Amino acid sequence: MSVAGFAPLEGVRVIEMSHMIMGPSCGMFLGFLGAEVIKVEPPQGDKTRDLTGMGRGFFPTFNRGKKSITLDLKSEEGRAALDKLLEGADVFVENFRDSSLAAMGFAPEVLRERHPRLIVASCKGFLHGPYENRTAMDEVVQMMTGMAYMTGPTGRPLRIGSSANDIMGGLFGAFSVLGALMQRTRDGEGHAIRVGLFENCLLLVAQHMVQFDIEGTEAPPMPERVFSWPVYDIFTTGDGRPVFVGAVTEGQWAKLCDVLGLDALKGDPRLQTRPDQIEARDWTLPIIEKAIAAQEFAPLIAALERDGIPFSPISRPAEMYNDPHVNRPGGLLSSELPEGGSYRAPGLPFEVDGGPAVPGSVDLPEIGADTAEILGALGLADEDITAASGQTRRHVA
Repeated sequence: MSVAGFAPLEGVRVIEMSHMIMGPSCGMFLGFLGAEVIKVEPPQGDKTRDLTGMGRGFFPTFNRGKKSITLDLKSEEGRAALDKLLEGADVFVENFRDSSLAAMGFAPEVLRERHPRLIVASCKGFLHGPYENRTAMDEVVQMMTGMAYMTGPTGRPLRIGSSANDIMGGLFGAFSVLGALMQRTRDGEGHAIRVGLFENCLLLVAQHMVQFDIEGTEAPPMPERVFSWPVYDIFTTGDGRPVFVGAVTEGQWAKLCDVLGLDALKGDPRLQTRPDQIEARDWTLPIIEKAIAAQEFAPLIAALERDGIPFSPISRPAEMYNDPHVNRPGGLLSSELPEGGSYRAPGLPFEVDGGPAVPGSVDLPEIGADTAEILGALGLADEDITAASGQTRRHVA
């Protein structure tokens, strides 16, 4: 059962002026919680719309359910329209360079003075400090913080296989906006929030930093990690299917031995405690590998699931569309493309009162589709809308 009425931010107006992933994901999360999110695009549209290859999914994924207006912020009319729009807004999400935003007259400190109740959420590469003016990207901060070092083998740092930092940075933006909205109910004031992509990635590697600070030893890259579990590896079944299998307790070790028919390992006096099992990995894993190679994939994973043993097939993202759990109610949301056609993307990863929280709208807006309506509601005449938007009258009518 879906929970379509879960919209705690209903009545909150968010103006989002950002591109790529971090800022748009912040706006999307707020929109999925019921906020009205108005995306401000340049007259030609957000350049992220035109990305191809691995960037093709950026715009459709993180701009679902938003409204779109175009503003020419190089013009006085466009800047005036944005300022008027911010008068009635609750939140302004942006990811411009500090200098660019200041040159347009929309630096956070200026906006706070002009619009005292406005919450400004700035999605940046770095928080204030020595690096605050550096250009950052997901890959840059992964290399800087040690995330890439931990992901690849020694000498081959690798970024993780998604824009996880950008998405999580957007989530921290939305998280801090929620806190600022609650604080505003107490003090009546807006707040200037700055979210750092670098600091977000730093938090993701904090466990490795803390290990060094406590023990004085550095964690090796994940492909070379010192195992804390008896079995935590990828194997291949008899029908050629790769599968991850874990046994992290003595109980799971015993159950895995039962599933694989390894009574000799289960009863071996040298393998009765987890430390002993970890110490023996060099000679037990080949035995387990051979046993799994004698099993067919389907009955093996059925037995592993039945006995509560951690396991997973090695899947590709495209295969998730056929996964039965992903296809549960609310697992995938279908969105309409402005040019026609539709696509499916995951919804929010939580439930409310036993069901998925389903946003009111997840369709993708056409460039400037809501310009006339939104700017007209501010009292702008048709000619003023045309001048502010950078579009012809035909495009905004």
